[in-house]
Amino acid sequence: MGYKEEFIEIFNTNIKRSGAAELLEWLRKTDFFTAPASSKFHCACEQGLVMHSLSVYHTLMEKHFEEGKDSAESFAICALLHDLCKAQFYKVSTRNVKNEETGQWEKKPFYAVEDVFPYGHGEKSVFLIERFMRLKTSEAMAIRWHMGGFDDAARGGSFSISLAYEKYPLAVKLHLADLESTYLREKNTSAT
Repeated sequence: MGYKEEFIEIFNTNIKRSGAAELLEWLRKTDFFTAPASSKFHCACEQGLVMHSLSVYHTLMEKHFEEGKDSAESFAICALLHDLCKAQFYKVSTRNVKNEETGQWEKKPFYAVEDVFPYGHGEKSVFLIERFMRLKTSEAMAIRWHMGGFDDAARGGSFSISLAYEKYPLAVKLHLADLESTYLREKNTSAT
């Protein structure tokens, strides 16, 4: 089973909320299933975004899901959709790179950012999801703050992130799963 098929299976099995089918149909019309997760870091390759989303889902379920306490639907929504903001965000471009062996300049493809809707990171994902499907407050907080201290608002000295983590354990769990997936599990999925 490919990444897209696995994503759709997990999505359809776990997410039953009104608007979910429309959201999935919209995803199919975007580059979500072919886009990279980053321009040069983790999963900076074709299908990297869906690979990363699945990695976060599996990490979140393996490490942090507590039967009877956590919602499988909320975990699927947060993990699979936390980086929805990266759909239609990258474009393939080229740059000249000197070939060290031949000394010749060659055009090499790379992913460039082309943010046509600069609304932030986590908040943009929340906004896009809620165009189709209502989020619970805990889900919105988890997706909004999944970047932790790497988020511009958190670096600016905002106390909102600490309050969100204190009130919504799902936000902490998603952040930890995203970190582990990005820095430990996806080490060999970057483009070179």
